[in-house]
Amino acid sequence: MKLKDTIEMMQSEDYKEWFKAEYYQLKIRTEKLKSILDKWDAGELSFKPTCPRKHRLLSVLLGSLFIFFANYS
Repeated sequence: MKLKDTIEMMQSEDYKEWFKAEYYQLKIRTEKLKSILDKWDAGELSFKPTCPRKHRLLSVLLGSLFIFFANYS
C-alpha cells in the first residue's frame, strides 16, 4: 500500500475509515523512515541529510513508532 491508496479512505464520511487511513499512513511512513535510517547507516543515501545522525532523534522516533505498532496492531 502507498500513501495515495489511502486518499479515498480519508475522504470517506465514516470516521472509522479515517482512522484506518491514518493507521495505514503512519505504518507507511514508519517503514519509509526505517528504510532511510538503514540506508543512512550503511552510507547508501542518495542525498546528504541536514541533521547529524549522531543526535539519534529519528531513531528515538522510530523506536516509539515500533512500540505503538506493537501495542495497537
